[in-house]
Amino acid sequence: MGVSGGRDSIALLHSLVDLGYKKLIVCHLNHQLRGRSSDADAHFVEKLAAKYDVDLALGSTNVRALAAKKKRSIETAAREARYSFFATVATRRRCRTIFLAHHADDLVETFLINLFRGAGTTGLSAMREVATRRVEDVDLTIVRPLLGVWRDKIDNYVQKHRLKFREDASNRDLAPLRNRLRHRIIPYLEKNIGRNIRSSIWRTAAIAAEEEAWIDMASKDSGAPDIDLSVEKLRALPVALQRRTILKWLRDEKVAEIGFDLVERIRSLLERDARIAKINLSQDRHVRRRAGKIFIE
Repeated sequence: MGVSGGRDSIALLHSLVDLGYKKLIVCHLNHQLRGRSSDADAHFVEKLAAKYDVDLALGSTNVRALAAKKKRSIETAAREARYSFFATVATRRRCRTIFLAHHADDLVETFLINLFRGAGTTGLSAMREVATRRVEDVDLTIVRPLLGVWRDKIDNYVQKHRLKFREDASNRDLAPLRNRLRHRIIPYLEKNIGRNIRSSIWRTAAIAAEEEAWIDMASKDSGAPDIDLSVEKLRALPVALQRRTILKWLRDEKVAEIGFDLVERIRSLLERDARIAKINLSQDRHVRRRAGKIFIE
């Protein structure tokens, strides 16, 4: 399971150990973003694994340098680095299931972030209790047991069991959108609307996730090949399936920062009189249409 040292992951680790999980591997990646504090986090998790007598996998990555090299945001680079680390540990330890401590408030915040970015239902349902994610040719089963548990309940659990955890000072920084949502925007909306909007948003996200799972099952035979897209087959699909097929293809090809505009630009290549046969991507990559195929070079 992923353990940052924060209260959420500490609560999840304690509960899993308490439930009798004996073969846990505590995974901690040092992002090297906060100097000595990051090193202290890693040392704290190391001591915790020894206390619970569970296996430990430690890693370290200079996320800031990685973000600059790949032209990603710090948050995106950190997430990609974590999943790459999880995939490496999964391969070495011959396991494929990872527990993460995302909770109900995380789900609400992620839903709103994706909504503001103009994401479709795929983006709005991006966080599920159980999901499969392919990382570096490794299929990981992601399990989020706390996705229906609110932050205040986790706080109560931590206090009840007197659990020690590491407080990340960056969580109070209002520069990241997620922190502004958490500390300013959601409280402001609840105060002015006069109701707990988090529960309503959570239900909407849960419904979107269930519908997405159903659509995924229904669209498995959309006819798109693994590497190149067939222009003829894509043209034959309804617009919604065209978008979904292109989105899945871009994700499989590890394209970063996928948004509605990019999907629509690629979809414009399907037009019979399309004048443009090349779409620019990040990192000097391009989508091209040639000989009835759409491919990345």
